[in-house]
Amino acid sequence: MTKTGEKLFIKGNEAISRGAIAAGLKCYFGYPITPQNDIPEYMSAALPAAGGEFVQAESEVAAANMLIGAAACGVRSMTSSSSPGISLKQEAISYLAGSELPTVIVNMNRGGPGLGDIGPSQGDYFQSVKGGGHGDYRTLVLAPGTCQEAYDLVIQAFDLAFKYRNPVMILGDAILGQMKEPVITWTPEEKDENEGHGWRIVGAKNRPGRILKSLHLSEGALAKHNLMLKNKYEDMASFTQKEEYQTEDADLIIVAYGSIGRIVKSTIKKLRNEGHKVGLFRPITLYPFPSDDLKKLAEQGKKFLTIEHNLGQMVEDVRLSIRTIADSEFFGFYPGNLPTPDDFEEPILKALGGK
Repeated sequence: MTKTGEKLFIKGNEAISRGAIAAGLKCYFGYPITPQNDIPEYMSAALPAAGGEFVQAESEVAAANMLIGAAACGVRSMTSSSSPGISLKQEAISYLAGSELPTVIVNMNRGGPGLGDIGPSQGDYFQSVKGGGHGDYRTLVLAPGTCQEAYDLVIQAFDLAFKYRNPVMILGDAILGQMKEPVITWTPEEKDENEGHGWRIVGAKNRPGRILKSLHLSEGALAKHNLMLKNKYEDMASFTQKEEYQTEDADLIIVAYGSIGRIVKSTIKKLRNEGHKVGLFRPITLYPFPSDDLKKLAEQGKKFLTIEHNLGQMVEDVRLSIRTIADSEFFGFYPGNLPTPDDFEEPILKALGGK
């Protein structure tokens, strides 16, 4: 039975940490990098107190590879990092997906490319959604826009990871990680650790051995494996989440995710008060992308403007979703600057045609 806890005023990073522990996290492997350092700092004390294991690895590469061992044992495991650190984890993430191992990976996106800065950015959309490592694979990607969503979605992420036997990524940024707001904690119903986990490596006493691997060398084996993964990713496509705000009578739909979606919502509220018919479509699952819901809006004759804190990444998925009916304009707010609702007024009014 789900249990509601207390109302706390906490950072997004702490909300993620608390949500993961509430979800039954047992092993956390991390390495410091700003702006996600609050996560390993919180985990270092709170996870052992909750009966779990905290390991500060010697590097991001080591932390990600430790996930493989824990996930292979069916243990609820997690790592977190920010942008360059996630890049270093990509080989292991590909191995996790290829071996069908469930785990949760948190990326609190910072500015790039290269070392960039420690401020917010959405420059890791391609890396997260398209599979940043080698080979054909996907990670299910959830993009919270509030601290409450950060708490809620990390709990959901663990369930999805085990449902699909696949890595799940929480994609946030420095805005979400460092801001504070009220969060109502809750604890989900406890899961039977043995239910549906007949694949786990837990010792082969009195049963045949099990093999978890991503290497397939015999004739036709890799093709068969990739077809199975393809079918699994298509099954994932049935699971999408999004927020729609004031879309019913809108002439223009703004498509934005995460913290930028939240900021754009404030702009829309102001423009609505001035008589402009603008609405927000905020994808919460970035993979699978809520294409069908976006297409339905296009079929109603809506115009589209995609706003991102990058040079143009999610806009490709928006355009693919509505390509047979409409197109989307794009406004990119360059990483290295911190956006406010006022920054989005002019591009929205321009996309409206000056109305």
